[in-house]
Amino acid sequence: MVHLVYCDNAGKKGEHVLDKILTGTKTMVVRGAAGRKIPHSRVFEGETLYFMEKGTLQISAKAAVKNVQNYVKLSDEEITQVLEENQPKLNLSDKQKQRWHKKCLCLVEFEHVEAIAPLEFDHQGNMDDWLIIEKIEDVVVGTSIPYNYEKSKF
Repeated sequence: MVHLVYCDNAGKKGEHVLDKILTGTKTMVVRGAAGRKIPHSRVFEGETLYFMEKGTLQISAKAAVKNVQNYVKLSDEEITQVLEENQPKLNLSDKQKQRWHKKCLCLVEFEHVEAIAPLEFDHQGNMDDWLIIEKIEDVVVGTSIPYNYEKSKF
């Protein structure tokens, strides 16, 4: 499977998540929730991540999954510890640390980041900020197929 990851573009100039990924100052992304939610337990070493900046319709970078850490039922102290231990890779702002202070966390480390010729994203309905798909062409304008949420269920 391949994964399409929306990157937040909030924050001061130069704090765009995708910029940090492309410059190598961010080598891990985190997703979290109160309970297990995509991509928890559904992303694996060797799979491909594609990145797009929220608010654009351009898929503009890709990377290979290097390592995945899945956590459930973390205490407040454990959440803080996991985020702090991984902060050199996550490169989170204080606001992002608050946002991802969740009981269930999925941390995805990646490598071999490369900018790609932008692919035009075919946005459909209520898509999450992390999509699990068979191939990237399934969500690209001209080759897209109706998004199937079956792949995103536990």
